[in-house]
Amino acid sequence: MGVSINRTNDLIVIHPCYKIDASSVLTSNPSGICVLLHIFLGSLSVVTVCGNLLVIISIIYFKQLHTPTNYLILSLAVADLFVGFLVIPLTMEFSVTLCRYYEDLFCKVRSTFDVSLCTTSILHLCCISIDRYYAVCQPLTYSTKINDHVVVIMILVSWGVSVVIVISFIIVGINQEKCAATCLINAIMANIFGLIFSFYLPVILMLCIYFKIFLVAQKQARSIQNTTCQSKKSGATVSKNERKATKTLAIVMGIFLICWLPFFLCTTVLSFSHVYVPLPLIELLNWLALSNSMLNPFIYAFFYSWFRSAFRMIISGKIIQDDFTNSKLITKTKPQLSHQTVTG
Repeated sequence: MGVSINRTNDLIVIHPCYKIDASSVLTSNPSGICVLLHIFLGSLSVVTVCGNLLVIISIIYFKQLHTPTNYLILSLAVADLFVGFLVIPLTMEFSVTLCRYYEDLFCKVRSTFDVSLCTTSILHLCCISIDRYYAVCQPLTYSTKINDHVVVIMILVSWGVSVVIVISFIIVGINQEKCAATCLINAIMANIFGLIFSFYLPVILMLCIYFKIFLVAQKQARSIQNTTCQSKKSGATVSKNERKATKTLAIVMGIFLICWLPFFLCTTVLSFSHVYVPLPLIELLNWLALSNSMLNPFIYAFFYSWFRSAFRMIISGKIIQDDFTNSKLITKTKPQLSHQTVTG
């Protein structure tokens, strides 16, 4: 892979934090930009950890949040918490640029955590979309089809598939080191299946599910409009609900695709072609993808009024002063259609 470089006297600057000297030795380059970069990425790690920790504490502490849907969000928050606690700090110290030159043990550890936890996060998002499909499209049978037992299976599958993908990559990497070119086909197949099951298949499934949810929400809105008084107020409420459904689903899928699609498209291009991609661009796309773990608490938690109430009680320290485990977190009732589409 080619590297975009800038020459400074006898040094070749390839990254704000690294440089290559005249002897082609990669060394540290603690520039002002590098310090600012570490401060920014360190803040990203702190926000990711704190945001997901709020979600975890809320679901565990408040009994009202002990539901199958929230158990999925809890498991997702655990995966994203580890991304903020492990993957982001490791990537700060052992970046894509450094690991291109020195593929040591820490780079392999970073890559392992990166692939496994991010795949787990994506699969959890897929499971949440399935949960929302049954809640909106089949509400009468939702409680029987999505229960604690089914959610536990979803969680185990999400974590299990990511572990299998990581193990397959490790095995292929070890075999490729031993047999070199003869294992090229195995490496290509591993890349294909890894990309499909880690990203493309879950994305296609989520797009289809959320599109179906949106169509059903629109149909429900029209049904409500047809069976109630044709007043301006009723029409305005239905119109508002439809706009809210559109906005919520657009935010959910839009932010997810903005964060992950560029990185996986770049990975796909690098895996199956010899197209030149500058390392700084790969670094940027990698960090954009990791930022999704920071945004997930906002997307899947801050849209819930009861989560916002829980967060305020935790941040203010009320749960330390007294026992609020049985507190009713919802003080304002929302229209049912709005509730269903927002939880999507």
